Amino acid sequence: MIIDPDALAARGITISELARILAVENENISAGDFDESKRRYLVRTLGEYQVPQDILDVVVARRDGKRIFVRDIAEVRLDYKKRRSVVRAFGVQTIAMNAIREPGSNVMEVMEGIRQAVRELNGGILADQDVEIIQAYDETEYIDSAIGLVRQNIIVGGGLAILVLLLFLRSWRSLVVIAAAIPICVVGTFLAMSVFGRNINVISLAGMSFAVGMVVDNAIVVLENMHRHWQEGKSARRSAQEGTVEVWGAILASTLTTMAVFLPVLYIKEEAGQLFRDIAIAVSCAVGLSLIVSITVIPSLGARILGIRRRNSRTPASVSSKWFRPVTRIPEMVSQKVFEISGSVSGRIAVIALFTILSVLIVFALVPKAEYLPQGNQNFVFGIIVPPPGYSFDELSEVGSHIEKSVEPYFRYPGMVRIDNPKEPVISKFWYVAWGSTAFVGGGAEDPLRARELIPILQKPMMEVPGVFGFASQWGLFQNNFGGSRTIDIEIHGPDLERLIALGRDIYAGVTQAVPGVQIRPEPSLNISYPQLQVIPDRVRLADAGLDTLELGRMVDVFLDGVKVSEYRHQGREIDITLVGQRRFTQRTQDFQNLLVRTLNGGMVPLGSLAEVRLTTGPEKINHIERDRAITLHVTPPAEMPLQEAMDRVEEQVIAPLQARGELGSLYRADLAGSADDLTVTRRALQWNFLLAVVITYLLMAALFESFLYPLVIMFSVPLAAAGGFLGLWVVNRTIAIQQLDVLTMLGFVILVGIVVNNAILIVHQALNRMREGLPHREAIRDSVRTRIRPIAMSATTSVFGMLPLVLIPGAGSELYRGIGSVVVGGLAVSTVFTVVLVPLLFSLVIDAKIWMTRTAPGAVQAADRLPTK
Repeated sequence: MIIDPDALAARGITISELARILAVENENISAGDFDESKRRYLVRTLGEYQVPQDILDVVVARRDGKRIFVRDIAEVRLDYKKRRSVVRAFGVQTIAMNAIREPGSNVMEVMEGIRQAVRELNGGILADQDVEIIQAYDETEYIDSAIGLVRQNIIVGGGLAILVLLLFLRSWRSLVVIAAAIPICVVGTFLAMSVFGRNINVISLAGMSFAVGMVVDNAIVVLENMHRHWQEGKSARRSAQEGTVEVWGAILASTLTTMAVFLPVLYIKEEAGQLFRDIAIAVSCAVGLSLIVSITVIPSLGARILGIRRRNSRTPASVSSKWFRPVTRIPEMVSQKVFEISGSVSGRIAVIALFTILSVLIVFALVPKAEYLPQGNQNFVFGIIVPPPGYSFDELSEVGSHIEKSVEPYFRYPGMVRIDNPKEPVISKFWYVAWGSTAFVGGGAEDPLRARELIPILQKPMMEVPGVFGFASQWGLFQNNFGGSRTIDIEIHGPDLERLIALGRDIYAGVTQAVPGVQIRPEPSLNISYPQLQVIPDRVRLADAGLDTLELGRMVDVFLDGVKVSEYRHQGREIDITLVGQRRFTQRTQDFQNLLVRTLNGGMVPLGSLAEVRLTTGPEKINHIERDRAITLHVTPPAEMPLQEAMDRVEEQVIAPLQARGELGSLYRADLAGSADDLTVTRRALQWNFLLAVVITYLLMAALFESFLYPLVIMFSVPLAAAGGFLGLWVVNRTIAIQQLDVLTMLGFVILVGIVVNNAILIVHQALNRMREGLPHREAIRDSVRTRIRPIAMSATTSVFGMLPLVLIPGAGSELYRGIGSVVVGGLAVSTVFTVVLVPLLFSLVIDAKIWMTRTAPGAVQAADRLPTK
């Protein structure tokens, strides 16, 4: 309804009266029922408006015996609400629709349904209207690409692991026995994850890819030990039985420790815990299945293969023995060197100290600053535009036109022919959206791998508009709002808004200097010069006129945004009945002074005689955090700077000096939130989980070995693995791609705890077996190194090569698991080399110390070089 204020005032009708009457008349009222003869009748009073004419016929007042209808004071028509936003795609006016899936639904299924619906609409009713729906963003494109890449990594990693096994075993039959563990464990893991109610996603597939090289470890140990017994002249069946029983304790301990380290991870409640859980379940299921395969499938197939080889003596034991002859001497050389060093206490201490100091120095030298979650490489770049205070809607539209003209040379409109290998990135999706005082642009590249190149292309025209501030960035994998997935939120609290804005400006300037290349978005604006037109009523004059502040405010509201008074059913939908004043009365700021207002005695006076109308400035909006007024600075550091380093700079170079000067204290505070807070919480949880994983691993081995001493020797390999993990991360950063120490990468160190102890378990377990058979401890350790170095090398190499594609092959999703892969590969490689030397020496030193304590104890009668059974 479009009101004529002159007619309204001339007839002595107020806005409140008109709104009340229109609402009261638009009602259907049930009046109960009554019986007549055999029928019952329901009675209803139908007053709802059926057509716009019904509203025009409403009587709103009587003056001098005459009825005043709505038609006398207003015009009624179906129309659209006031335009408050603009959405354009490739410079063409469009309508944007968001499809939001229900929680728990599968994104792939939902997106496929959306595509099907779009195809049906475009090919049917929309085609007749010459209208088309274009999908602006599809997150499943990245998911499909990432899943395809990780599947490729599983295949390549499995192939490399099999190739390594062939080089070591030099026998196709033995290769088939061990390689059988890979498909059995992978398929079994799929079934197990289905039982646990987990979806197959990029993270869980990456966990399976990690496990590809690990699932053959137990099979290698069992088959290699069976082969050793077979070479001693035993039958195939006896070799299978004794070989499996002999290493059963070792593979059980190594498997349980690998699975146990994931127990604390499953209970992480933070956002990253959801990601950890998928990897933990995938790896644990695969490794657990590998234990079952190694004691069932491997002995059965192994006995069959060994029996065939015994009957066919002409079967070559090696396909290239002359090339591998030097390699076969390595176990003997290493074991002999360990035997020699173990004869000297000072030599053992020197070697142990050297390796330990070297590991500590590597850790301190290479440990990087922490990051929260990887940014990813999604094909979605967006730019936020922050205009000057009070920018009109038309001006925001002009800003969009300028940006569109600047980037138009990069456009590829729907239907255009694709250009192969263009020099500049091609924009295949582009849109501009503005509402209120906010605007943003978004786009996607034709080549998803070149999406990051669109950032300077979109940012340049935003900065060319005078007074406009804007920045463009790539949408993060775990980003669900404009704040970003690696954003530090500096929340400034305090009672006085002007003081908060002054502090916000100081912190803004300080962060800009402390973190070069940073992007900062204040919320709300640090400029309080947003133009305002304030109507300040004169309460005395208003009371004399028979009006109140509410009536005055509603009248002003009617002439700007309109006031909803009721609802009207139109074509099955309810639309608002809104009172709106004629626009000609409020086109300029000075028009408000002359708006006519009816007084109590029926006279009409201008608004300026009842209230002061003045132009001023003020904040656009006021935010509150914990009941305090607050301003938030969204700080996004450059991609090459870790989030923790940016946090440290902000706290040390910006916030600390303000606190020292007393500008920040009890009344005014500056807290770090957003991703910074998430990083702090998740990193603290991971640190405790790492320590808990170490404790669980130690206690588990203590129970399996029935000793608290021997697990300490095995756990000594953990710091060596940490040094190797940081070394692997450093190598990846220098040679392949920038890889921050994000919380997913930190998970790699937890995984290392359960993996690297496996090699040490093999050595200590075999040495204990030989000692219980009566062999002196130095001889037993030498024999353990000699017989276990080959399966250790095989299992470590297959694990490394099985995970290597995750580190080397780039593509969508690789940023999720490249860090974990680099840590595990580096830690496993370095710790394996150290373990075959350091652990035997440390073990021999511990045994000597135990023997010395036994000798010096009162009443000791045990032999000097014999180990007790427990």
